[in-house]
Amino acid sequence: MPSPIRYLIEFCHWQMNNTPLNEITDDIIRTLKALSDAGWKGFDCSESCLEALKNWERSGTTMSETLDDIIDDLGDCHRCPLAKDRTKIVFGVGNPDAKLVFVGEGPGYDEDKQGEPFVGRAGQLLTKIIQAMNLTREQVYICNIVKCRPPGNRNPSPDEITTCSPFLKRQLMTIQPDFICALGTFAAQTLLNTTVPISKLKGHFHDYMGIQLMPTFHPAYLLRNAGKKRDVWEDMQKLMKAMGLN
Repeated sequence: MPSPIRYLIEFCHWQMNNTPLNEITDDIIRTLKALSDAGWKGFDCSESCLEALKNWERSGTTMSETLDDIIDDLGDCHRCPLAKDRTKIVFGVGNPDAKLVFVGEGPGYDEDKQGEPFVGRAGQLLTKIIQAMNLTREQVYICNIVKCRPPGNRNPSPDEITTCSPFLKRQLMTIQPDFICALGTFAAQTLLNTTVPISKLKGHFHDYMGIQLMPTFHPAYLLRNAGKKRDVWEDMQKLMKAMGLN
């Protein structure tokens, strides 16, 4: 099958999930231009090619984009106002072939300085949770909904989430984990495209593009509400059981 067609179909698959139509259009235009610059002269729309496309879609084959490709595309990002005050872009860290991905809200002060997610007090607690699951940070992948720190650790705005979340979707598509743990309200509601409170979402598996997603409270919330640690551990036990870790 022609590579451009495979790329564009998979590209549209991840873009269509919660992405405004104008952004999809702009990205497709940029993709078509890049393909043209690379020497592609058109698409094969014969019946045999269309049948191959259907079979390819059913097979679940994905485009061969790497995390480094996404980092290169992200570049010195200034797509939203968060870039103005950031120190470093916080892309993600961990195993690029991880079976489990933790997704948080956004970088804090320590993360902004070091360029790595979950390295402050909340990150230290997350590390303990991961270790209690008989895993290490090197075995999982950790990232956030937005890649730059919101000033004063405020909540990311809807526009900032809309601008940044396509990069998260590409990360998840590239890693292809079996499980996602959404940490906190913004991660859970963004990935599930819902306004349901985290208190009602947590503790149950949800579907995210064929991946089992478990929402739970954010480690920063646990630092302020130690009594909720038991709730999170119960969620992690469900996750461990599904992953065959206990």
